[in-house]
Amino acid sequence: MFFNQQWVGDHPEEWFVDRGPRAMAVVHEMEEAGVHVFSGGLVEEVEEAFSADPTSGTTIVTDGPFAETKEWLGGFAVVDVGTEDEARMWAAKIAEACGWPHEVRRFKPRPDAS
Repeated sequence: MFFNQQWVGDHPEEWFVDRGPRAMAVVHEMEEAGVHVFSGGLVEEVEEAFSADPTSGTTIVTDGPFAETKEWLGGFAVVDVGTEDEARMWAAKIAEACGWPHEVRRFKPRPDAS
């Protein structure tokens, strides 16, 4: 489950005051249910990002985002659930707690390393 920072929207500071505790309550609920793998918000200042680009044949690490974009990842949660219905339920809970949309994606199957 993830959200783009731009999906958060413009709200007064007071609106955000109770969002952290609401979101953490859902994270604790995920932990208690045994489905939480990882979750966290990312630093909002995109200029604090850096990129590693190997496409020239030599990996170049530079300050700032790799591509100019109007949207960037704001935070995400990884859950390990058995059904799509469970994923939908957790996505709804965390989206409601945060107060902005979240998108859900599955991990692709891990390729065989042999």
